Formats: sequence, C-alpha cells, structure tokens
Amino acid sequence: MKKFILAVSIAVVILFAGYYAYYHMGVYVNVHSDAPVTTFMKTDEDTIYMERDGVYEPFEIRGVNMGVGIPGKWATDYAIDKETYLRWFQWIQELGANTIRVYTILHDDFYNAFYEYNSAREEAGLEPLWLIHGVWVNDYVQNSHRDAYDDDFLQALLDDSKTLVDILHGNRSLSLGRGLGSGSYRKDVSRWVIGYILGVEWEDVTVAYTDNKYPERNSYSGTYMYTTEDATPFEAMLAQAGDSIIEYETQRYRQQRLVAFSNWPTTDPFTYPNAIRYFFLKCAAVNVEHIKTTDAFLSGSFASYHVYPYYPDYLNYVLNPVEFEDEEPLWQKVIDGFEHTEDDVLIEDVLTGNQNTDFYDESGQPNTYYAYIKMLNNYHTIPVVISEYGVSTGRGMAQRDINTGRNQGHMTEQEQGQAIIDCYEDIMAAGSAGSCVFTWQDEWFKRTWNTMANVDLDNTPYWSDYQTNEQYFGLLAFDPGVEESISYVDGDTSEWTEDDVILSTEEGSLSMKYDEKFLYFYAQWENFDPEHDVLYIPIDTTPKSGSTYCRNYNISFERACDFVICIDGTDNSRVMVQERYEVLRAMFLRETADMDAFVDPPELDSPRFKIISLMLQTATPLLTGNWSASAETYETGVLRHGNANPDSEDFDSLADFMFTEDGVEIRIPWQLLNFANPSEMMIHDDYYENFGVEYIHIDEMYVGMAAGDATEYRIPMASLPLEGWGKTVTYHERLKESYYILQEYWAGLDS
Repeated sequence: MKKFILAVSIAVVILFAGYYAYYHMGVYVNVHSDAPVTTFMKTDEDTIYMERDGVYEPFEIRGVNMGVGIPGKWATDYAIDKETYLRWFQWIQELGANTIRVYTILHDDFYNAFYEYNSAREEAGLEPLWLIHGVWVNDYVQNSHRDAYDDDFLQALLDDSKTLVDILHGNRSLSLGRGLGSGSYRKDVSRWVIGYILGVEWEDVTVAYTDNKYPERNSYSGTYMYTTEDATPFEAMLAQAGDSIIEYETQRYRQQRLVAFSNWPTTDPFTYPNAIRYFFLKCAAVNVEHIKTTDAFLSGSFASYHVYPYYPDYLNYVLNPVEFEDEEPLWQKVIDGFEHTEDDVLIEDVLTGNQNTDFYDESGQPNTYYAYIKMLNNYHTIPVVISEYGVSTGRGMAQRDINTGRNQGHMTEQEQGQAIIDCYEDIMAAGSAGSCVFTWQDEWFKRTWNTMANVDLDNTPYWSDYQTNEQYFGLLAFDPGVEESISYVDGDTSEWTEDDVILSTEEGSLSMKYDEKFLYFYAQWENFDPEHDVLYIPIDTTPKSGSTYCRNYNISFERACDFVICIDGTDNSRVMVQERYEVLRAMFLRETADMDAFVDPPELDSPRFKIISLMLQTATPLLTGNWSASAETYETGVLRHGNANPDSEDFDSLADFMFTEDGVEIRIPWQLLNFANPSEMMIHDDYYENFGVEYIHIDEMYVGMAAGDATEYRIPMASLPLEGWGKTVTYHERLKESYYILQEYWAGLDS
C-alpha cells in the first residue's frame, strides 16, 4: 500500500512538473521538426497578401487599435470581460474594419472571446476578424537608465515574444506580472493572427544611448533576419528580437506570419535640416531597411509607423523655411554638432520628382501629412502600414495641424470622423499597404503633457477629464451615468427639479448637478434676453485666494471668488480665473513670457481675472524666425454655444452651453475649474505657497448668479455640497458620430 501511495505521489508530482514546465515555462519536445513550415501571409515590395483557397490575394490591413482601459480601471487591471469583447468585435466588424491590433498580452478573456467570435463567423460562412498582436516594452524600462541590451529590455522582449506565441497557439498559463495579462490560454487563435508588431514608440534617447554605448554591436546574423553593414546597434537588437520570434514559432509550431517593428517620426530614418533637428531634438533613427530577411522566412515583413497629422509635422517647416533674426544665434552654435554622414538619409534625397506633387493635394492645398507618408512609401522597399492615426474629440487641445486642421483635440465627433477619412485617404493614396485607426475606445486613465501637471495622476481612471485630449481618441465613448447622463445641455430643462436649486433670488434661480465629467448649471432669470443681457456666475472654490471684486466686468461678490462664468451671447462667453489661481502662469510662465512665475506672484486678492489658456506644442521659432519667441497658447476657457445631447440632430459634442426659454444650461469640465481629482473633491492648492500644483480637499463650493446690470450690488452666493464618488464610477457606452461617418465611408468603398 505504501509503495502504491508513493508511486501515485511520484506520478502526480511528475504530471504537475510536466504541466508546469509545458504551460508555464514553455518547455516542449520538438516532434514536428520535419513538418513543412506554413504561412498564409506574404509580402512583396509594397503589398501584403493573404492566402485564400490556395491563392495569395492582396490584403489591405484596415484596422482599429484596441486598448485595455475602461472607466474606473487602470489598463493593467485587464478588467474588460469576455461579453464586452464579443460586443466590441461585432461593432468593429460592422464598422467596416477587417483587423484589430492590440499592443500587449491581455487577459485570457480577450483570446477566449476572439476564438468564440471568429469560430461563429466561420461557421456562418462569414469573414473572421484578423489580429495584429504587439509585444510591449515597459515604459518604465524605456524611460530609465537602461539601454536596449539590458536584460529588462531585450531579454524581457525575447521572453514575452515566446510567451505570446504560445498564448496564440493555446499552450500557455500565465500569472499576472510585469504589466502583462494572466490566465489559462487554451484557445488556439493563431489561424486568425496575420502578424506581429514588436515594440513601442521608441524613445529617441534610449535609441541614441544604445547606439553610442555599444558601437561594436551593430550587426546580427540569424536564421531568418540579419542586418546590413549600415545597421546601428539598436537595429541589430531589433533584428535579434524579430529573428527570435520567427525561429520559436517556426520550430515549435511550424508556422510563420508577418513581423514588423514599431516606429514613429521621432525615430524615422530621415535626416532633416539642422534647425529642425535641434528644435525637435531629432537625435536618433531606426531604419528597418537595415534589417533584411533570409529565404527561410516565408512570410515577410512590413514597415510600421505611428503617424498623426499634427506631430511633429517636420515637413511643414521644410515647406516653410524661415530666416532667423540673429546672424549667429545660440541655436546655430548648438547644432554645429549635427553633421551629416554618408549613411544619413537626407530628406531632399527622399522627396523625388516635383516637390508640388508630394507637398500639395489635388486641390492645390499644402498637405504635409500625405507628403510625409508618401516619403515613407517612396523610401521603403517593403510594404508600409500606418499602424496608428487619428484625432481626439477631447475638449482640450495640445497641438494644431496647421495645414489640414486635423488637430490633437478640440474636434467634434463629426470632425473626428471626417479627419479619420481624410487621413485614411492620404495613407492609401500614398501607396500604403494598410492602416489602423487609433483607437477603438476612449480611456479615462490617459494623460497629456499640457494638462498632466494639473491633475492627480494616481486617480485619473475615476473621472472623465474632458480637458485631457488623450482620453478621447476612441470611436466608442464612455459617458457618465448607468444608462444616460444626469443632464444634457440641449435647451430642454425637464431633467431639472426643485431639489437641484441651490440659489433663489427675486429675479431667478440657479440649479446645479455634477457627475464624473461635468459640473452642470441651469440659470433661470426673469425676462432674460440672451441677445442683450449678460449673465454672471461667480464661483468660489479655494479658501486660499480669490477676490470679492472682478475689475474686468466691474462686478462684486459676497465671497472672494476664483472664477467667473460670463455668458455674453453665443460668441463671446467664457470662464475667467482670478490671476492668483491661474495654473498656466504658475506652470508655464517661463515658456510663455520668459519669466519666473515665483519671483513676483499675483496678490492673493487681486481683482484681475484672466482668460484660461492651454499650452500648445508648436515649433514657434521655426515659423517666426525668432528663436526666443514665446510658446503658443490658446484660450480653452471660451464657451461654445450648441446642443450637447447625442440624441439631437444638431448634436455638437463640444458644446458648453445653450440658451433655454428662460435662461441657460451650462456644463463645465472639472479641470477647467482647477479640480485635480473630483472623485475625491481635490482641487489645486495655492501655487505660490507650494511652488507648483499641490492639492487640498473641499466639501463645498460657493456659486452665485446675476444678470444685466450687476455693478450696483454684491452678487449673492450659495453653497453647493460636494461629496465625490471615490472609485465607484458609473458609465454607459455610446458609439460616437465618427463611428457612423467612418462606417458609411468604408461601406461605400466596399460597394
């Protein structure tokens, strides 16, 4: 009996060890080494092909990128469930896309849903949804002291690539760790995976650091990929990573598929004029033309680029060269070190033929987006896929596209749809083999450089920050409320009740509500005439500063106020901020006025109120010829009149206010009033006490209201209690107008 128990125990241990080695460690015995290697994807110099019924046919990658965020969760929570994925896959295919792209290994719910969805499609005789899968490089690794040959960089990339291959073939178990998903991956989805994009948008400093640290490691020769004599150490590292994933899948599964490496303009292969190189710190290049494939690699590779119309738009400054004011300005001394070498790919050598053909569209207007993508296609000897492009419907804006108006933010949902179509047409007209729209869903956790100092970055998933454009690239919106929002600025006041009134006067009343995205106001005023009367709503949030008098409008308040909402007709309404509480001054005065914000700060009770502006990322010196020119800003406090109800025919997603029969409805995004984290009602503290943005908690704000001639009295104020909602958020999904616009366009192409 003891021998039996011992034998059983040993057998169990062996089985468990074998299970763990096979599913967790990727250990396997190669019993198919003589089987033929198969692939259903191939490429030539400019086209991607898919095998259908034994024949390779041209295949356009018409894709949509998909992130991992939903409201109330971080991306690394992997909180999207199987049912949600199934619903999204159907909507994406109904959009007219044929491919989705994901960036990293996800929770097993994604792959289970993908298998179930595509299996059902094939059983019904319908086209499945194809997949391009990424292998992520940790942001914290890339933005650290590590170079690309560090184990945390290269070895992690190699290990994750093999893990991904096993996952796609249904042979892996993975525990949550290092930012990856987790689960038991038992569904073989490989027959729908057309290729891999390895890596991320490379940090130029990481590339330059690697190239300078290891000059001797500039070559790689593998079974499937090798480098040319012109390769850099970073490119040799990529060749090793690409060769590794091909080799592993070939040896273990006898399959191959397309392989590409992520890239973007910051590390494109071109050399620009010195002023551009200096201003944009264009210090590194990743050139996949230096990575070649052997005959043993049957599938092929393509060049993958993330290209947006507004960033960095190098060609705009090539198209509009300027003369600088100084004969020998400081920047000239700095860029003397930017010398061309015989290996540099000069931009003038890449732009072939008549320059007007590349820079201008058919209507004769400058279109540097098309020109840049045309330049990429002209240069590369492999197909080019623009694997990220898009614009944001966020209220805040970070960059303008000077040529075509496809900006980074402050675009309506209708404008987003048309901008995506315009970008798509440029991409395909330039000769690209495909593209992927960025992105499927809005993501509340995202941040943007020109607002990230203003918010609590540890709590971004718990509110929808309309001023941060990066959160709103999606075709799918997440609006607050379980089924609908608590209020819509549309002129219909039926959702307002007596319980919402916080202030009543002889002339009218002020009602307020709030949710995860907006503060809502409904101001009623007897005999209010929107064409002639001006409405003032003063707001007191911080106990640290504020003024009882606004010199700009010559009005006074019962309490020291920090903001004034001024509704002055459809075209002249805005939010103003007391100058002590202006975050732009505190954080960007050096860039906007070449002054130190903390040398001579405004008085605590200054009566001067200022417009609210955001920084823009614009190469102002390269446009003006003045290297000391101030950075560009735009007034984000301007309020836009329109109907903000998505169910309305005249829906304007950027609308801030609308007149009613007896007053006005207004919605104000939280950050515009210096809330850093409204889920816990945290606002900005005094900047000049803290030398920057710190937070304080408030449990109420005071709001007032007056209309017409309010110069003869102090405007009364009333309290609005603020409770917040913590980490429990409400939201509902809504397909944006841009979804339907793009759907109609792609359907027209297919028909």
